[in-house]
Amino acid sequence: MFRLSKKLLFAIEAVVDIAYHAGPGPVRSIDISRRQGIPRRYLEQVLQHLVHNGVLAGQRGPKGGYRLARERRRISVGEIVRIVRDLEGAGDPVAELNGSEIGLKVVRPLWQNAQQEMLERFDKLTIEELCNQARKMDIASEAMKVPDFSI
Repeated sequence: MFRLSKKLLFAIEAVVDIAYHAGPGPVRSIDISRRQGIPRRYLEQVLQHLVHNGVLAGQRGPKGGYRLARERRRISVGEIVRIVRDLEGAGDPVAELNGSEIGLKVVRPLWQNAQQEMLERFDKLTIEELCNQARKMDIASEAMKVPDFSI
C-alpha cells in the first residue's frame, strides 16, 4: 500500500537535497539534517537503505558523506517510494483475502488502480525534475556558493 510517511518524505527530501546541493565532494548528513530539518537518527537509517539499494553512494571518513549513485535524471521518485515501502515493511491491507464482496470487488480494486496510477506518475518524475523545480523557485544551492579567496 502506498502511504505517505515521514520516512518517505525524509528519503525524497534527502535525495533531492544531495542532488541539489552536491558540489565536488559528498554531501554530509549533518548538512542535510540542518537544511531539511530531518532528525539525524531517521536520516541515517534512510540514507543507508538508499545506499544499499543503489540510489546513493556513501563515503566514509572525515570528508565523507553521500552522493548520488547515478545521474539524477536516472533516479525516479517511484524508485525511492518502493525502497522506503520495503524498509517500512508495512503490509498492504488491499492485498488481504478477507473482506466483504463489495470491498473485494469494488473498493479494493479502486484503491489498487489509484496506487498504480500514482506509482506510474512517480516513476516518470525524476530527481532532476525536482531539482529544476527548486531552481525555478530560487531556492539557494550551497553548491553554487563560490568561495571568496580575496585578501
